[in-house]
Amino acid sequence: MLTGYKIVFQRILSLTCRRSYHEIISQTLACSPFSSHSKLSALPSSFFFSAPFHCSIRSHQLSTPLHPCHCYSFSCSLSHSSRPTSPMDLKEVLEVLEQLAPLSLAESWDNVGLLVEPIKCRPIKTILLTNDLTDSVMSEAEAMNCDLIISYHPPLFRPIKCLVSKDWKQRLAIRAITAGIAVFSPHTSWDSVKGGVNDWLVGGVGSGKVSVLSQALSSGPQSHKLEFTARSQEELNTIMAELKGMNSGVNLQHTVVSSETDGFFISLICPDSALTPSVQTLLRHAAPSQSLSILQIKKPPLPGYGQGRLSVLDEPVTVAAAVQQMKSHLGLNHLRLALGAQRTLESTVSTVAVCAGSGGSVLNGVKADLYITGEMSHHEVLDSVAAGASVILSDHSNSERGFLAVFKKRLAVHLSDSVTVALSQADRDPLDVV
Repeated sequence: MLTGYKIVFQRILSLTCRRSYHEIISQTLACSPFSSHSKLSALPSSFFFSAPFHCSIRSHQLSTPLHPCHCYSFSCSLSHSSRPTSPMDLKEVLEVLEQLAPLSLAESWDNVGLLVEPIKCRPIKTILLTNDLTDSVMSEAEAMNCDLIISYHPPLFRPIKCLVSKDWKQRLAIRAITAGIAVFSPHTSWDSVKGGVNDWLVGGVGSGKVSVLSQALSSGPQSHKLEFTARSQEELNTIMAELKGMNSGVNLQHTVVSSETDGFFISLICPDSALTPSVQTLLRHAAPSQSLSILQIKKPPLPGYGQGRLSVLDEPVTVAAAVQQMKSHLGLNHLRLALGAQRTLESTVSTVAVCAGSGGSVLNGVKADLYITGEMSHHEVLDSVAAGASVILSDHSNSERGFLAVFKKRLAVHLSDSVTVALSQADRDPLDVV
């Protein structure tokens, strides 16, 4: 392990532009004195962030802010042993999971987060990763004295009115509570996050320029724009006073434009929680009630986040080659293939659209040479083929399970050394080719 390497920046750096350490190191190694060092140059840039590190940046003019024209030295010490060894509680592990994939990225219909919480809190020593929580996986968790199960698919999805053992999913929840095992499900938050399940899946065909099919939006509260008129300054003052009184503690941003003929035109921004009382207040006044318009403000997109991916391949492949590459990527001996109209196994694939799980609705209408997903309905396959797209189906969970090994390494870096992360050996797709 490399310790105490000192890299001297011989290039212009502007640290005020909020670049990450990853960018700084990646851009600096290429021109550093160590760029020809066989051991250091052979390491991928991700190495420097696969373990905790300590760094300091020193300017030759410490009395002044960092300046692009100064020469800085970057001291970087790397050691896997620097990871904390103190026990972690459930809350701390959940905070790590939220940092890696915010639950706000999940689809509105999904059921994600902490689904089962033990009555008695205990340190998290063993975490079991699984794609599906089944009876056999639960038995595995019990045998290893597991403290937390991270099940990609939520074992509890629809609302329940009772908790009885005759229902197999409810029985799993009862077993988890009895054994003191917490159950957490990320599901579509892992699909949407940058570097998540869908990015992993599309990477199986090769590198390319990747974009999101269904763009995720900011998780901030929904807001609305209310536009209305007031005849006089007195009426305007009365309306605004009533709005502030009805929405105590809520910041209502507004702009006013006056007109000699039409009085005052007001544009008011209010959060979703203040919409109903604000509208009710305005409707009690003659001028606003006759001129009121309500517009929903669109949330800004989150670049790189969302459902599904489209890749324009750096190096096009044949359909046959894409099949073989996906078999290797997913660890499967068989895949189902539907060739697009007028396509053969030797047809060129330049664009690939993927969606983990059941991707028919996300892939619908996407222009691509090849679709890759877990499952699609019969008619969705027919529609895709008629449009000229070939389709690879792996069965639902087979399109997702391989990401668990990727996430295991990602999670372990952020946890204490006292926590063990294991992949379920009992987890498998329920369908076999016989």
